[in-house]
Amino acid sequence: MSLDAVIKFEKVPIYQKDNLVLNEVSLKVERGEFVYIIGRTGSGKSSLLKTIYAELPLVSGSASVVGYNLKKLRTKEVPFLRRKLGIVFQDFQLLTDRNVNENLLFVMKATGWKDRQKMEARMQDVLDKVGLGTKGFKMPHQLSQGEQQRVGIARALVNDPDIILADEPTGNLDPESSQGIMRLLFDISSSGRAVVMATHDYSLFQEFKARTLKCEDGDLVELKDQLN
Repeated sequence: MSLDAVIKFEKVPIYQKDNLVLNEVSLKVERGEFVYIIGRTGSGKSSLLKTIYAELPLVSGSASVVGYNLKKLRTKEVPFLRRKLGIVFQDFQLLTDRNVNENLLFVMKATGWKDRQKMEARMQDVLDKVGLGTKGFKMPHQLSQGEQQRVGIARALVNDPDIILADEPTGNLDPESSQGIMRLLFDISSSGRAVVMATHDYSLFQEFKARTLKCEDGDLVELKDQLN
């Protein structure tokens, strides 16, 4: 296995509750790589991501994520694993009762940041990266859906993660906003972070080509022609 692999799964079954949705998954994702996980609703895409960030337990097989052995992972270690991951959701999951800056501060405080000056500098840095440098004082309802998702990506970047996991990040967006989010995610990947994106929007991965894995009939298979 490569030393630059930030995700390594070997013969890992993926479950939704008690239902086996993916047979023995073997997967390796390198630092700086962009990977699509595609497939129909219910095919196991989200469950695979949840296994990566330890919301679903590893039942058998072996897996490591950013150096953490998921088989040996203790409950108290899960927050430390997740600080090395940034998670982007389809429905944004912003706190609607506070502005953009306060949404980011909430995450920072929850993950152990203490120094207010460093927090404010980091907050401005990630908002600049996603093109929202002047909108920190806006409430979520004052932003477009595309802008709200950019806040979600800024939040995912706060702890300088090794991996971004994006679960249908363009699912609620119009085509123009979706393209902006895709360009942003590819920029993040080119900066050295791995990006793993679950989607069923076939138009996106045909336009923004990258390695593509498909959940189909209980298996995770690599599509060989996506980079052509």
